[in-house]
Amino acid sequence: MTNQDDQFKKVVSHAKEYGYVFQSSEIYDGLSAVYDYAQNGAELKKNIRDYWWKAMVQMHDNIVGIDASIFMHPTTWKASGHVDAFNDPLIDNKDSKKRYRADVLIEDYCAKIEGKIDKEVDKAAKRFGEAFNKEEFITTNPRVVGYYDKIKTILSRMAKSLESEDLADVKALIEELEIADPLTGSRNWTEVKQFNLMFGTKLGASAESAMDLYLRPETAQGIFVNFLNVQKSGRMKIPFGIAQTGKAFRNEIVARQFIFRMREFEQMEMQFFIKPGTQKEWFEHWKEARMKWHLSLGMGTENYRFHDHEKLAHYADAATDIEFKFPFGFKELEGIHSRTDFDLKQHEEFSGKKLQYFDHETNESYTPYVLETSIGLDRMFLAVFSNALVEEELENNTTRTVLKLPSVLAPVKAAILPLVKKDGLPEIARQIMDDLKWDFNVTYDEKDAVGRRYRRQDANGTPFCITVDHDTLEDQTVTIRHRDTMEQTRVKIEDLREIIHQEVDVKTWLKKM
Repeated sequence: MTNQDDQFKKVVSHAKEYGYVFQSSEIYDGLSAVYDYAQNGAELKKNIRDYWWKAMVQMHDNIVGIDASIFMHPTTWKASGHVDAFNDPLIDNKDSKKRYRADVLIEDYCAKIEGKIDKEVDKAAKRFGEAFNKEEFITTNPRVVGYYDKIKTILSRMAKSLESEDLADVKALIEELEIADPLTGSRNWTEVKQFNLMFGTKLGASAESAMDLYLRPETAQGIFVNFLNVQKSGRMKIPFGIAQTGKAFRNEIVARQFIFRMREFEQMEMQFFIKPGTQKEWFEHWKEARMKWHLSLGMGTENYRFHDHEKLAHYADAATDIEFKFPFGFKELEGIHSRTDFDLKQHEEFSGKKLQYFDHETNESYTPYVLETSIGLDRMFLAVFSNALVEEELENNTTRTVLKLPSVLAPVKAAILPLVKKDGLPEIARQIMDDLKWDFNVTYDEKDAVGRRYRRQDANGTPFCITVDHDTLEDQTVTIRHRDTMEQTRVKIEDLREIIHQEVDVKTWLKKM
C-alpha cells in the first residue's frame, strides 16, 4: 500500500470515528457513493458554506444570492444541452465485469507518471540539498521533461477524441498505453460508449399523466432562468453576479474516493453577468479572487495550482480549474469558466422569452456574457479535512493525532473542562459554557484525565481547551490551551470571549485576501 493510500484510509476512518462523515444508511450496508454528514461534519460544512457566502455575497455590493428549486421544467435541460450531451465515456472490463470512465482510466495513468516526476524531484532535492532549484530541475532534466511531454501528448489526444466523439480512438489509446483493470489486471475491454448522467423522476398523480422530470445535475441553470427576475427586482446593473449553494445529482459511473465524487453533492456557484468583450479581464479577475479566497485559509500555497483546460466546451472561450493536492494527488476543486452568451441565448430560444439587458447609459439591449465560478462544497470539505489531519511526534516520544482545521471553520470552537468533577468546578465550567454559547459553538467535557481530554479535542479539531481548576475559585482565571501549539496561558474568565473571537472571526480570516 502506498503512503497516499494509507493517509487516505486514515482520513476516512477519522471522519467516521469523530462524527464528521458516515456512510448513508449504513445499517442496511450503505448505498454506494452516498454519505451523511454527522454532527461535526454538518457544522464544518455549514461553516465552509458561510465562509464562501460571506466572501462572495456579503462582501460584494453587486452580487446577490438565490435558492432555486431542485426540480425544474424539463425543457430547461433540453436548452442547457444536458439531455443530449451530458455524458461520460463508459468502458466495461469483460473479465471483471467492472465499469469505468474511460477518461478517468487515462487520467489515472497520467497521475502515475506524475508520481514518477515527484520521485525524481525528491531524489534530486536530497542530492543537491540547499542548492536545489526545483523550477530549473523540472524544465531541464531530460527524464522529467520526457515524462511531462508524455502526459501532454496523452491528454491532448484524449481531449481531441472526446471533443470529436471519436470513442474508438479513446479505446485505442487505452489499449496502446496497455491500461489494465485496476482490480484484476485484465486488458479485455469493451467498446467505449456514452452514458447520460442525469437522474430521471416523474411528476404527477397517475402514471399515464405523469411528466418526466430530472433531478438537477448542477445549480447554474436555476440562476440563468432567473436572470431577468433578479435583475429587475433588484434593479441590478451589469456587471453583477448571482450566487447559489445547493444540492445537485449525477448518476456517476464510477463514484469513488470517499466524498470526492458522489451521486448527491452540493455546489457553491456564482454566475457573473458582464458586457460582451470584457470577459478576458473578468476571467483574470475571478481567477485571482478565487485563489486568494482559498489561500486565506492558510492551507499552503504549494497545495494549489491552476490547470487550464485542453478541451473547452463548445460555448466557452476560456476555462481553468483550481486544483488541490488531495491525499490521492492534484484534483479539481473549483472551476472558473468564461461561458460567453450561450446559456441566456439557449433559454431565450427554447422559452421564447427575451432574456436581454437594457443598458440605460448606451441605450442598447444585449445578451450578457457569463463568467462562472463553481466549487464543490463536499470537495472543499475533503480538502480542508484531509489537509488538517496530521500525526505529530512530541518531545516525550509520544505521538498525537491532531485535526488542524482553520479555526474559522472548526465545528466546535472551545471545550470547557473542569479539572475534577467536584469542589464546585463543574458548576463554574457550566456557567462559562452558558455564557460563551451565545457567540460560539462550545462543548463541555468532564470524562477522563485532563490530558486525555486534550488529546480527544485535538483529534476533533477544537481550537481551544479551557480548564477550570481550584485557582479559578480564588481569582476567576482559567487555563486556555491552544490546539496547534499546545501552549497554555492563564487568562481571566471575562477575557475568554475576546480571545476566542480574535482567533475564529471571519473578518480576521477574510482580510487576508
